[in-house]
Parts: sequence; structure tokens; C-alpha cells
Amino acid sequence: MEEEQVILVNDRDEAIGLMPKMEAHEKALLHRAFSVFVLNKNNEIMLQQRAAEKYHSPLLWTNTTCSHQRDGESNIAAGTRRLQEEMGFTTELKELFSFIYKAPFDNGLTEHEFDHVMIGYYNDAPQINPEEAESWKWMAIEDVKDDMQANPDSYTVWFRIIFDEFYHFLEQAP
Repeated sequence: MEEEQVILVNDRDEAIGLMPKMEAHEKALLHRAFSVFVLNKNNEIMLQQRAAEKYHSPLLWTNTTCSHQRDGESNIAAGTRRLQEEMGFTTELKELFSFIYKAPFDNGLTEHEFDHVMIGYYNDAPQINPEEAESWKWMAIEDVKDDMQANPDSYTVWFRIIFDEFYHFLEQAP
């Protein structure tokens, strides 16, 4: 199977090339990514616990789904695709904002992403893909914030960064 390619971008999110995902993470090159937050009618976030077999951040809690767009794929299409692949459902997604972050891992890889943050709403249980997710749970936004401060090592490095941006976005939203 051919390794997944990521879209290298400049700081204006203009595509400048393609590169194998692992190579981009090894070289810490800026590439396009997305993060999806799914909320329910109680305004709780569906969190995903990453599968034990993941090559980095296994068994850590993170947002509903996140990944990389494929060449020619829109942000919404990419988010919808990965939500189905990882969590077994689809819902309408809306792009909220984007920002750049850089997060090194203990294994020498670095996430350096131009991240497009999306939101969707869903009230049922997902049908998780065990190759992607170990478990899932609904958690109130304030509880996530508090637990992340008390237990930061239970969460992925990128989720701690992205959640902070998401939380501030919600504070400023009308």
C-alpha cells in the first residue's frame, strides 16, 4: 500500500507540493490538516481515545477526528471521510477557523500543521473503527478544559493546542 501523501503549504495555506506523511512529520514541514469537533444536544464533545496500535500517541484522548486532506479534496470532504472511517458516522460539518501550530512528539516526529477546525452535531453512539479508536465518550466542554489542566498527559499534544483555540473561539462566538 502506498504511503499517504500530505499537502505541503505556505503560511497562507497555498499548496506548494506533496510529500509522504511520515517524511513531512520527520522534517517538521508545514502541511494542511483538519480537526473535527462533534457536539451533541447537551453541548458535549465526542472525544476519541486513539487505538493502542497507533504509531504515536496511542491510547490518548483527542477530538472526534483529525487527519490530512488528500490532493484535490476539500476540507469538508476530508473531515466527512475521516469521520466515517474512524467513528462510523457522518454529519454535516461547518468550518469554523484555521490556524498554524507546531507540536513535537517524543518519538522525533513533529506535527506542523495549517489546521482547519470544523464542527458538527450528532446525538447517537458512533460505530468506532478499532484500528483507529480504542474508545469514545461524551464530555462537557468545561469538563474537558478542567481535566486537561489536571491530566494533560491523558490527551494528545495537538488536542491540547487545538482545544485551547476552539475554546477561545466559542468564548468569542455570538
